[in-house]
Amino acid sequence: MSDVEVQRVAERALLVRFGDERLEAAVARAQALAAELAREPPAGLVETVLGAGNLLALFETADAPRLAQVEPWLRERARATSPRPRAAAREHRIAVRYGGADGPDLEAVASAAGLTSARVVELHSRAVYVVAFVGFSPGFAYLLGLPRELELPRRPRPRPRVAAGSVAIAGPFSGVYPQATPGGWHLVGRTELTLFDPGAAPPARLAAGDRVRFVPEEAPR
Repeated sequence: MSDVEVQRVAERALLVRFGDERLEAAVARAQALAAELAREPPAGLVETVLGAGNLLALFETADAPRLAQVEPWLRERARATSPRPRAAAREHRIAVRYGGADGPDLEAVASAAGLTSARVVELHSRAVYVVAFVGFSPGFAYLLGLPRELELPRRPRPRPRVAAGSVAIAGPFSGVYPQATPGGWHLVGRTELTLFDPGAAPPARLAAGDRVRFVPEEAPR
C-alpha cells in the first residue's frame, strides 16, 4: 500500500492524498477514510469532501498549532485505512438515448477510439460504474468504470452550454450533467432522469460509493 500525503491547503483545511498507482484504489481508500471519520471524527472536524483519490478535511478552527497536532494523527489514520466491501451499495439504472441530437459526440468518440458507434454504446452501457465523488456542479457524479477503449482527453474547446441530462465521458470518467452548464466532456447520450432536485432529501440522486448502470433506449420517432 502506497504512502499518504497530508498537507495544509487553507486556514482550516487539510488535504489527504493517496498515492496509489491505480485511481480506483486511491478513490476506494479515500471513501473508506471518509466513512471512518464520519464514525469517529477528530475534535473540530466540520466536513469532509471527497476528490479524485483524495479527501479534504475542513475544521472549525484556523489555529495552526491545533492543525499541526491533527496532521500526523490524520496521516496515520489514512495509512491504516483499507477499503471495505459495500454490500449495501445502492445501484441506479439510468436509461440513455445514445447518439443523434442527444449524443452529438458519439461518432467522433467512435472515430477517435477506432470503433463503431454501436461498439461505443455497447462498451459504455455494459460497464458497471462506481461514484468516486460528487463535484463540479450540484449533483454531478464522477463515475469510475469507463472501459479503457473509451478514455479520451476532454474536448479542446468546451461548450458554453451542455443540456441537463447529457451523458458524457472524459479521461477515466463518465458522468451525467444534472443542470445545463458549460462543459468540456464528450456527449454520447442523454437521459430524462433528474439527478439533482433542491427540494428532495437528499437533493443529489447519486452519492459516493453508489453503483450505476446505463441502459440504452431508442430515441423517440
